[in-house]
Amino acid sequence: MKIDINFSKKESSNYSIFIDKLPKIKEKGKVAVITNPKISGLHLKNLLDKLEAKEIYIVTIPDGEEYKNLKTLNFILDRLFDHKLDRKSTLIAFGGGVIGDMTGFAAAIFQRGIDFIQIPTTLLSQVDASVGGKTGINNDYGKNLIGAFHQPKAVYIDISFLKTLPKREFSAGIAEIIKMAVTFDKDFFKWLERSDLYKEDDLKIAIKKSIETKAKVVAEDEKEKGIRAVLNYGHTFAHVIENITGYKTYLHGEAVAIGMNMANKLALSLNLLDEEEAVRIENLLKKYSLPTTFNVQNPESFYEHFFLDKKSADSKIKFILPNHIGNFLIKDDIEKERVIKILHDFKEWIDV
Repeated sequence: MKIDINFSKKESSNYSIFIDKLPKIKEKGKVAVITNPKISGLHLKNLLDKLEAKEIYIVTIPDGEEYKNLKTLNFILDRLFDHKLDRKSTLIAFGGGVIGDMTGFAAAIFQRGIDFIQIPTTLLSQVDASVGGKTGINNDYGKNLIGAFHQPKAVYIDISFLKTLPKREFSAGIAEIIKMAVTFDKDFFKWLERSDLYKEDDLKIAIKKSIETKAKVVAEDEKEKGIRAVLNYGHTFAHVIENITGYKTYLHGEAVAIGMNMANKLALSLNLLDEEEAVRIENLLKKYSLPTTFNVQNPESFYEHFFLDKKSADSKIKFILPNHIGNFLIKDDIEKERVIKILHDFKEWIDV
């Protein structure tokens, strides 16, 4: 199965996403595979059996969001220089979202830009992170604040990699699937409610539908000047949660699940969502053991963290909210008092 991304404004080259068994990959120049020890131990042989290139190098970086930083990026770049890669070389991101983001950013800045290929091995990266060309690293101020838009030249989705994925990481990927259904497709959300993504046939349908949704959005708005911002539903809150917990407490998808629930409470207060819809969304998240609560110890401090997010501008915080299930609203004019009340309600609710 192939899904094409054809950019409406032609700012980047079009490319395809392939959903099938990993095919033979042939590259004329040098290739560096960026991966981590866990994925290397489980799947690297499979990739190398399918990969043909002038020279192949393996660059292994530590596993975890806390390593998605400038130090690790420099390590990757140093290895590329050590192996004398050039502008005809290609990087392969072989792992989850952290690997994909860092490899893409390294490709964007190495010798002012070289090709890279995404081969995602987690559900979250297959349905979301590998598609769309967002690359970057975290710093002390927040998540993905340093980065670039740099599209891959191809994405290969092989769901057999998910067989070795821990259940917690699998669930984290489902949060991103639910995110797209809530904001873009009411029928898809209803289908998710009655489906079981632990079953391979249902999972294949969900992955295909999620990628088709994201591909359509990205093709229309590559650099997030409009509708692509909707893909950040739940993320405004999630990025604060990840930052203040040092990227060690929650997987990204888990933080997004909590952030979605927080955004829903805000939407409820604005009459954009009704109580029944909010419960349905929360129940679907809980169906896959995703967290939906967080103890906001200091609502004022939490609120100030919003301004470190790259989505804020002109001292305004942009919130992506569901406008009933299957639709959305982008709001940057919500008064501070309303948001603070939601944060207080979370604290009071969880402290009871």
